[in-house]
Amino acid sequence: MSEVFDCSDSSQLLSGTRTARRTIGQGALVVLPTDTVYGVAADAFSPEAVQRLLDAKGRGRQSPPPVLIPNTSTLAALAAEVSTPLTALAEAFWPGPLTIITHANPSLSWDLGETRGTVALRIPNHPLALELLQETGPLAVSSANKTGEPAAQTAAAAQEMLGDSVAVYLEAGQADGDGAASTIIDATRLTEEGGSIRILRQGGVTREALAELLPQVTIED
Repeated sequence: MSEVFDCSDSSQLLSGTRTARRTIGQGALVVLPTDTVYGVAADAFSPEAVQRLLDAKGRGRQSPPPVLIPNTSTLAALAAEVSTPLTALAEAFWPGPLTIITHANPSLSWDLGETRGTVALRIPNHPLALELLQETGPLAVSSANKTGEPAAQTAAAAQEMLGDSVAVYLEAGQADGDGAASTIIDATRLTEEGGSIRILRQGGVTREALAELLPQVTIED
């Protein structure tokens, strides 16, 4: 039976975050608010937990989940190499709606699915999500919905789709992003001199903002 916490109530907020932290540590799933839509979260370093996330959504291993991180210093630990342009992207748009795909640190002992040696990283601009991430470390997080259905704007909507496959739901009202997803970019071809990035999904960060920040980088659609 899932537990639901109304995080607008300060007493439930405290017990909810504590329960969510413990639940993540046990390898179970948590639905939490982010700055875009609600997400379903699992311990990124637990292959069993990540598989539970994929199963709950009805997704295969060919669709690995992004990883939310608490701060930019975590980027250096998870990425194979952090170039100057990659650092500029992180500093300009994190926390915020930009998901960056980069080469993963080959020493990481995790299994997110068929990533082909990459990882999709983001820092969400939401206080509750950031608080939980500070305590749990990196979380594999995908939109809280069944594959093919609209992303949930509330924990209640997520619960209607995901039910008891998720152990804890943290309800914090309507998602701040009003349904807008993060922009996803493939930054695996960024170099110290520039290189290129490819926009895989347009969202909260525009092509123009990317081009203004990195005029030396070729931006592809």
